[in-house]
Amino acid sequence: MSQEWKVICSVDDIPVLGSRVVQRKDQPNVAVFRNTEDKVFALLDRCPHKGGPLSQGIVFGERVACPLHNWSIELQSGCAVAPDEGCTQSFRVKVEHGLVHLDLNELAMPAAPLTNTACAGEAAAA
Repeated sequence: MSQEWKVICSVDDIPVLGSRVVQRKDQPNVAVFRNTEDKVFALLDRCPHKGGPLSQGIVFGERVACPLHNWSIELQSGCAVAPDEGCTQSFRVKVEHGLVHLDLNELAMPAAPLTNTACAGEAAAA
């Protein structure tokens, strides 16, 4: 499957240590985050714990704290930081010439069911 990229916004449209929400038809939203180093990440806007809106959380380093129960979620992988377990879907991001792009095919795919099981990366590291 070839990659097609969709321009979402400019990097400057995302607040530093904040997020911007990308709405999808009939699917949960995607949250696009920016940290202090201007790194950009995209996650399903749903905490793996209770489905809290990660876009309303506080970004620190390369993590976001869920606003409901303060779970820390890795922005790169979408995995909860131990001792919490679970993972939310992450999306590929490309930044070119100050514009943020998301993979159009990933945006079109249905969201994975909400689960509190360990991420693939966590299982491999254990």
